Amino acid sequence: MELSIVMPCLNEADTIASCVARALHSLAVAGVEGEVIVADNGSTDDSAALAAAAGARVVSVPARGYGNALMSGIEAARGRFILMGDADASYDFGAIEPFLARLREGWELVQGCRLPAGGGWVAPGAMPWLHRWVGNPLFTLLARWWFGSPVHDTNCGLRAFTKELYRRLDQRCTGMEFANEMLIKASLARARITEVPITLHPDGRKAHRPHLRTFRDGWRTLRFYLLFCPRWLFLVPGLGLMLLGVAGYALTATAHAGNLGLVVASLLLLCGYQSVLFAFLTKAFAINEGLLPMNRRMAAFFRVMTLERGLVAGAVALALGLAGLGLAAGQPPTRPEGALQLAVPAATLATLGFQTVLFSFFASLLGMRRR
Repeated sequence: MELSIVMPCLNEADTIASCVARALHSLAVAGVEGEVIVADNGSTDDSAALAAAAGARVVSVPARGYGNALMSGIEAARGRFILMGDADASYDFGAIEPFLARLREGWELVQGCRLPAGGGWVAPGAMPWLHRWVGNPLFTLLARWWFGSPVHDTNCGLRAFTKELYRRLDQRCTGMEFANEMLIKASLARARITEVPITLHPDGRKAHRPHLRTFRDGWRTLRFYLLFCPRWLFLVPGLGLMLLGVAGYALTATAHAGNLGLVVASLLLLCGYQSVLFAFLTKAFAINEGLLPMNRRMAAFFRVMTLERGLVAGAVALALGLAGLGLAAGQPPTRPEGALQLAVPAATLATLGFQTVLFSFFASLLGMRRR
């Protein structure tokens, strides 16, 4: 079998039969050996029965979630190629030939593009203004910038891919992040990705509101992007704060900015260092969970930053800081200013050392090899 069309379904009685019929008709017209699979995600209406009556193979998926539905449908698919799309009549399942042609040419992921930047078209009333002009362009820009994605509409739910690529990506997300995970992982894996322009039609459902929630799902998408790219969430801001902290110490030493400047510089240094550590921990967590592949930099980090080296470095910094605090405590009462100027850097150094010790233990646990 060449092509399996997979539709996730949750209470789509208004549109599921027409979507299935349209998809089967397009397979017949194109002369493609294929099938339509409806992954029913616990519908309480007649969606499953209507889909089966229209000619689809219905797969029951009790575990809720957009990703769960798609993963079960894809696993049940017998086709060499998979085309996935929502069953709300917003996508035209009669236009499968451009996707299939690209797959036959050797492309591994063919993304539909609804936006004019990629030649697509949004019919009047098909997409909320905020999604069209803010959300989708923003997430597309971030995907192109952070992950090297070549497409112009990252959130389009109509896409086709090879089953071999799907197995290689080892997808994990069970919710609406599934589609973003696929595109990000494929981009990072340097898969062969292209796109075809499509038309987005108004949602055909009448019985209930769309499943998508603008601000909730927008935040979930942004959070997911940041998990895949902790550089922009933790590393870059952390390094910036540390540089400001070092500059503050230099300014305090040369311009006698006073104890307040010393305290602010210490605060910046501590917050920045904590943020940098979180960048490494987040990256290690994502690699452990199978969301990101191990790369050369992280492999080198785990080779160099062993638990023992981290403990030694942290213990030395902690000991020096405690020694500095001891010297500050020994200052004569007549020089409280001098005692404070010694105590603040010493306490900062001790805190950095203690953070390094804790980080070393946690990083070694995340880097531990296991099945």
